[in-house]
Amino acid sequence: MSNETFLIPIVQNNDLSDIALAELRQDLDAHPLNQRLYEDIAYLPGNSRKYSLNQVEFTMGPLFKKKILFLGSSVTFGFGSLGESFVDYLWKKDGVLAIKNAENGTTLVDQDIKGESYVKRFNEELKQKDHPDIFVLQLSTNDATLGNKLGKISNDNYDTQTIIGALEYIISKAKQNWDCPILIYTNPNFDNLLYAQMVQAAHELAKKWGVEVLDLFNDPNFKDQDKLYMVDEIHPTRAGYELKWLPIFEKKLIEM
Repeated sequence: MSNETFLIPIVQNNDLSDIALAELRQDLDAHPLNQRLYEDIAYLPGNSRKYSLNQVEFTMGPLFKKKILFLGSSVTFGFGSLGESFVDYLWKKDGVLAIKNAENGTTLVDQDIKGESYVKRFNEELKQKDHPDIFVLQLSTNDATLGNKLGKISNDNYDTQTIIGALEYIISKAKQNWDCPILIYTNPNFDNLLYAQMVQAAHELAKKWGVEVLDLFNDPNFKDQDKLYMVDEIHPTRAGYELKWLPIFEKKLIEM
């Protein structure tokens, strides 16, 4: 089935936004087999049309017209929510000037097979962007599930073949280019020891670099979540992003 034919019922039944439609088109062009996954995801209660981005109303607030740059993988993209993640809800509800650079399945470390690592995309697509008000960096679960090397904190030699080295490299370049507030956000708790170590490393890097961490991994409100909010232990639904992620991101970004 062509991607366009496949997307027609999802657009209609799930009230898919134009933004999400464009993102799913791009993802399916690169990953045609994701059709099967999106078909299952679309029928979940948490992705029903009542949680569509199209149903969200704008509310004037302190985030209006704040330029925020987001770098991440599937959770920033909205893989489990048909391409509508917390980033898109921040745009629609709060009027954030959001730049979402997110690719499903990619890693922080500069060695993923697709060649679309955070490091590579930062260097090729982001570092020349105009000065953002805030830079938001996802602590990728893919590095943990793939078992990438954690690495260690360094004074000046950032090994981008390691998780910590890639984080330090991106943070250092973001500070050099923009000198703006930086937020690292984690996924909610899931059963992976390496990811727990990554979260701890993020807190240590926050102290070193003077950046912020939004730690959902250790937040009790994001443990043992109802199936309405999660597709699996990693990916939220649209209901999860709108009802749980959006309020906590709004609060944190306003504080920053």
